[in-house]
Amino acid sequence: MANPVCEVLLTEARLKAPRDDVDVVAGAVVDFWGIVRGSEEGREIDGIEYEAHREMAEHQLRGIAQQAIEKFALQLIVIHHRIGFITVGQSSLFMRVMSQHRAEAFRASQWVVDELKKKVPIWKRAKFKIDNQPAREGKRDRPAETHLISRG
Repeated sequence: MANPVCEVLLTEARLKAPRDDVDVVAGAVVDFWGIVRGSEEGREIDGIEYEAHREMAEHQLRGIAQQAIEKFALQLIVIHHRIGFITVGQSSLFMRVMSQHRAEAFRASQWVVDELKKKVPIWKRAKFKIDNQPAREGKRDRPAETHLISRG
């Protein structure tokens, strides 16, 4: 790969890793999967609803990817982010970076995720499970709810 490859995707479809086209110049490939955890704020959840300002999010993702190519001398960067409702255990983010050396690949991966969380207009809301705690005076079981969570 003489020219770096940059692929950015926002999708409602389940994420899967792209095929492995490894450049012979690359000495390192780092794949990162962001997985929806089973709890937020100490409470169990069914999943997370991701919303995005699509055009702005895609623009920001491309910009971050291009910066990463330049900053870390990457041969390839792939960023796929899901939007819509994602259940616990499913992936919300897939990222692959390829570089000549592992140090750059690992640093680039960390940097890209940090930049994504700071700059890309993608918001998440957790859908909490029903509260099955025994009812206390004046308290009833609450139905599942949606709650805004910060990106940080």
